[in-house]
Amino acid sequence: MNSFLKHTLPAFAANNPSIEVSISPRPGRHPVIKGLYINGREKAICVRNMEPSEILKKAELLKVASGEKLRRERKPVKSWNESVRGVWSPYHGHHHSV
Repeated sequence: MNSFLKHTLPAFAANNPSIEVSISPRPGRHPVIKGLYINGREKAICVRNMEPSEILKKAELLKVASGEKLRRERKPVKSWNESVRGVWSPYHGHHHSV
């Protein structure tokens, strides 16, 4: 973690000026990186025994995350308005004969 703070973090902070980077000591505890999001959520990832490149990957993961809870998508398509006609089926409606 110390080598990440000295060498990798300044470059990461310079490349991402829209992200606020703050460091606070945690004596006697495992190192943790936290992401605080606009919607009020917080995500924390323990980076104990990780190499600087692995810690950078976790920081990138927090950067691209939206802060929303992870949940399973039940329907692949979200729509504000349901279909007016409903689901089409060949067994409903008028039967035409030739």
